[in-house]
Amino acid sequence: MSFLLPKLGSKKEVDEAIKTTEDLVLVLRFGRDTDSTCLQLDDILSKTSHDLSKMAHIYLVDVGNVPTYTRYFDISLIPATIFFFNGQHMKVDYGTPDHTKFIGSFKTKQDFVDLVEVLFRGAMKGKLMVQCPIDPRNIPKYELLYKNI
Repeated sequence: MSFLLPKLGSKKEVDEAIKTTEDLVLVLRFGRDTDSTCLQLDDILSKTSHDLSKMAHIYLVDVGNVPTYTRYFDISLIPATIFFFNGQHMKVDYGTPDHTKFIGSFKTKQDFVDLVEVLFRGAMKGKLMVQCPIDPRNIPKYELLYKNI
């Protein structure tokens, strides 16, 4: 379903989307169109994009096209979903070590809708970090590995 969502193909396009999206949550899915987990997430994003159109803009970003952002957000696992509001990076406490991005696919459409609603309401109140409304059992678990520290 990735063909139903708009794609950002360069750093300049990503920068422009971050700068120009106002009073809406900007959802950037970093991944690859050939990855099965990315396709599963794309299906959820495309099915909810119309319902969330008054709260969010959703874009797909191929990690190979924007290595600057891939390094900046330390995207080593895909898909990684990152949220912005009025140019500010929104963080979410998922109960995992990394609050900057959601790793993996959402289990249900409702999980994604709930998260965007919480982000939107929190951002409208001026918050840059919100509590995740998703059941902890539905959040993919992973470990952060740091080398040479």
